[in-house]
Amino acid sequence: MATQVKSPMKKYTIEQFNQQFPDEDTCLEFLRNKLYPAKIYCQNCEKPTKHHKISGRKVYGCDYCGNQVSPTAGTIFHKSSTALRLWFYAIYLMAQTRTGISAKQLERELGVTYKTAWRMFTMIRSRLDEGLDAFSGNVEADETYVGGYRKGERGRGGSSKTAVFGVVERKGKVKAVVVPDVKKSTIIPIVENQVEKGSTVHTDEYQSYKSLTSKGYTHERILHSSGIFAAGNVHTNSIEGFWAQVKNAVRGVHHGVAPEYLQMYVNEYAFRYNHRNDTALMFLTFLDRVGIPLE
Repeated sequence: MATQVKSPMKKYTIEQFNQQFPDEDTCLEFLRNKLYPAKIYCQNCEKPTKHHKISGRKVYGCDYCGNQVSPTAGTIFHKSSTALRLWFYAIYLMAQTRTGISAKQLERELGVTYKTAWRMFTMIRSRLDEGLDAFSGNVEADETYVGGYRKGERGRGGSSKTAVFGVVERKGKVKAVVVPDVKKSTIIPIVENQVEKGSTVHTDEYQSYKSLTSKGYTHERILHSSGIFAAGNVHTNSIEGFWAQVKNAVRGVHHGVAPEYLQMYVNEYAFRYNHRNDTALMFLTFLDRVGIPLE
């Protein structure tokens, strides 16, 4: 039987972006159709009605009473002095590579100030933290340290590094959290909150994981300190692969991230990882998430 070869990931070029989103009105219409695929509910008329775009403004008016609705209301785009199309282009640039781009590059690409580019990145990343269903089956848990210049000892990190703890469901999604430390009292509650009881949790031999069995999990350990990185089904290769993506991006693209902003960067790369197998284009997945009104 012939082995099936996966088709290459579908490309979305800058030409396609320009065709799909040539101007402000097209971007606004995209948001309108996302939020209101049929008629818009008019609060004054108290029923769904037809609305028309009001020229020169980011609003639609009810054909019957004139009440106005903005598709950007509640989103990061609302009342922004930056053109909506530039927001869309920034999201496009972020989604084009696995490692993303820096605010400095965005400044050059968009022709905006560095302060504006940084603000846009920060607001986009603020929308990429997803609520995830509980993991089950085979789950891997691990801690890592990001940033700084000095290598730290196992489980301690360097004085200039920031601890991050993560759990990943094999062939599934990842949840990663910046933590103040990797003590048992810090990381075990994260496992309990994200992983169903009865699941098999794979870790290395770090002592903070020893209580997993008493918490209702099957605990499998791989002895990294003995030079063993996989023993049959027991390994932490999935979560370590994710850590490699995060560190390569922080080191190669952003050249370091301040601890107070690291969680947003981690969220961005977790979002990419969690949607790596989506049939939709990554750009449209980003745009779909970012365009959701804030709660």
